[in-house]
Amino acid sequence: MSDLYVAAGGGGDPLGTLIAARTLAPSADPPVIATYAWERAEVSLLTEPLGERHFTGLSQGAHGAPAFTPDTRPRPPAGSTLPALARDLPARLLLLDPADGLAPLARRIGAAAAAAGGRVRIVDIGGDILTHGDEPGLCSPFGDALTLAACHLSGVPTTVHVAGPGLDGEIDEHTLLGRLRGHGHHDPTPAAVSAAARALAWHPSEASALWAAAVLGARGTARAVHHTAVLGEASPRLYRMPLEDAVGHNRVARALIGERPATLQEAADLSHRLTGIPGLAPERTLTPRQEPPAAPAPLPDREVALKTLRAAAPGADHVTLRYAARTLGLAWTDIPALRDVLGSRTPLLRLS
Repeated sequence: MSDLYVAAGGGGDPLGTLIAARTLAPSADPPVIATYAWERAEVSLLTEPLGERHFTGLSQGAHGAPAFTPDTRPRPPAGSTLPALARDLPARLLLLDPADGLAPLARRIGAAAAAAGGRVRIVDIGGDILTHGDEPGLCSPFGDALTLAACHLSGVPTTVHVAGPGLDGEIDEHTLLGRLRGHGHHDPTPAAVSAAARALAWHPSEASALWAAAVLGARGTARAVHHTAVLGEASPRLYRMPLEDAVGHNRVARALIGERPATLQEAADLSHRLTGIPGLAPERTLTPRQEPPAAPAPLPDREVALKTLRAAAPGADHVTLRYAARTLGLAWTDIPALRDVLGSRTPLLRLS
C-alpha cells in the first residue's frame, strides 16, 4: 500500500513532488505521481494541458491512468519534459488528462488512488494552491483549483502539502505563512533532494529548483525569469493541511465543486470569471525581452557568463538556470552545457 501523490500544477511540479514524497516516506518504494502535462511556452507550442492524444508510447498500467516511460514521445507541435522525467526520476509518472472535464478527472484520481492502495497527497510548490483569487502576483490559479476540486469530488482522503511558501512568486511568503498558521510542517533533508538530482540538472523548473536549493542550505535573494525570491527560514519547509482547509481558501475550487462544469473549457471560463486570469492561457505572456531565442547563442566562457549575469541581476545572490540561459541568449535545452561551463552542480547558480 502506498499513497498517490498529485503534482498540483504540472510543469516542473513532479520534481518537487518527488522530494516531498521522499520526505514523507523516505524508505518507501518509488512513489506514484500523477501530473498534468502542462508545459511552458518554450517547451510546448500548445498552451493547453496535453492529453493522451498528444503522446505516443504511453504505458497502460494498473493505476487507472496512462503512465509515462522514457520511450513516450509527444506528437508535434506538442512538447513535453515528462518522458525525460520518467527516465530520470525514481517514480511512476501518471498522466492526468483533464480534457473531458472535472467529473472524469475526479474518477481517474479515485481509480489511481485505489490502485495505489492509499490516500492522496497533493503537492504544490510555492503555495498558489491557497489563493483567494485576488493576489497581485497571481498568474496561474486554474490548474491548482482544478486539482483541489477533483480530489474533493473523488472522495479519497486527501492532504495538501505546500512546499517552499512564496517561491513561485505568485503569493508572497508572509501572506502564505498566515494561511498556513496552525498547520504543521516537515523539514526535508538533502537526501530527499538527491532523489531528483538527475532531473534538476537539466529541467527548466524554477519553483522546484528554488525549493531544492533552499533544502540544501541556499539563502539570500534568487532571481528567476519573472520574479525575485528570497530564500529564508521558511523556504525549505513542507507544510501540510487538510484538503477541506485548502478548499476553504481557494475560491475557484469551491466554485468548481459547487457548479461542476461539464467541460474543461467551462471550468476554465469559471476560473477566468472569478480571477480575471484566463484559465487555459499560457502561464504568463512573455515580454519581447524574455522571448525564447530563435537561434540560441554560442556558450560563453565562464567569466563572461558570470559578468553578464551579475550585471543583469544586480544584488542577487543566486539565479535560476532557466534565468541564466534566457539572459545569455540560450535555450532551456542548453542548461546542462551551461552548468558544465559554469561549474555548477547545485539547483541554482550562485553569483556571490
